[in-house]
Amino acid sequence: MNYQVPDKNLMIETSIDEPDVVFYDVRNDPFEVYGLYDYRNQEQFKRMPDEIGRNVNPGVATLYLSTAGGRVRFCTDSQYIAIKAEMPAMCNMSHMAFIGSAGFDLYLDSPESGFSRYWRPFRPAVGAQGGYESKIKFADRKKRWFTINFPSYSPVKNLYIGLQADARVGEGLKYRSELPIVYYGSSITQGACASHPGNAFANIISRELQLDFLNFGFSGNGKAEDLMVEYLASLPMLAFVSDYDHNAPNTEHLRRTHCKLYQKIREKHPDIPYVMVTRPDEYYISCDMKLDNRDVIMDTFRYARANGDKNVYYVDGGEIFRGPHEDQCTIDGCHPTDVGFSLMADFIGCTLKQALIKQYT
Repeated sequence: MNYQVPDKNLMIETSIDEPDVVFYDVRNDPFEVYGLYDYRNQEQFKRMPDEIGRNVNPGVATLYLSTAGGRVRFCTDSQYIAIKAEMPAMCNMSHMAFIGSAGFDLYLDSPESGFSRYWRPFRPAVGAQGGYESKIKFADRKKRWFTINFPSYSPVKNLYIGLQADARVGEGLKYRSELPIVYYGSSITQGACASHPGNAFANIISRELQLDFLNFGFSGNGKAEDLMVEYLASLPMLAFVSDYDHNAPNTEHLRRTHCKLYQKIREKHPDIPYVMVTRPDEYYISCDMKLDNRDVIMDTFRYARANGDKNVYYVDGGEIFRGPHEDQCTIDGCHPTDVGFSLMADFIGCTLKQALIKQYT
């Protein structure tokens, strides 16, 4: 793999305690950002264009600027990796780790296997506002491949990577397909309450399958409005995961929208795997609405199968957390812990893997 020489002429004020640190804007080659919309041409990172994000509903108008699912990949022989993030806001919630909601984390990527392994978080200071700087240093200097995950619940205006001035910088690993898996859902899909961004279930699946993805989880606001559905259907994709049960205000709303979402995606993407997921915390909740919602999702699945769709899949969320660690799976009876997200990744990831093997072998 050939190294490239990025522009080093960025005048960045920094408190990073390395005398030879030089910063690079991740919008420029050889860095490549995944999971975010048209990132090279935007003044702020975002998950979809303004004309969609601002007009779906008031919640999405804020949340589409959160960078859930964003990643930057590159390689370098620098002995340290520093970041300087400029952030209009840093979300700090009582039930979620600050690193998960507003922090970045670092993974080491293997050029031999393609897999990524968690290394360290870039830790923001307690009470940080407006962004932060952080550094991770290695014991030796050699060429390594990296993925840095963006925060799940905070907006990011700019991200700069700090490396040794004489370090070589090159492209990161490529995913197995240029097409992403597209996820649509709730706060759980967005990543609440993973301890760090890479532990959200869509991120885990991405690493295990070595596939790109787009995260359209909108905390409390995934309601499958027509504008949102039309946008989702317009996207190139490898597979689609429908996971918005939690955000339907009532069962009738879910009934009006769930099959319609399936039909619209199928109209534009007749052959991709389509995965339907019910809420994963059913184990904790005894409520007729939750069971009724599950029936609605099963009805969509049956409708699809009855119409000859053999590439549609149903994941019963009520089974995901059951087992010896079921009382460790959520923070608050709803939002998953890292244990819960790992189980979600196992269930949904296994379904996607089987679907994609079936599709392409």
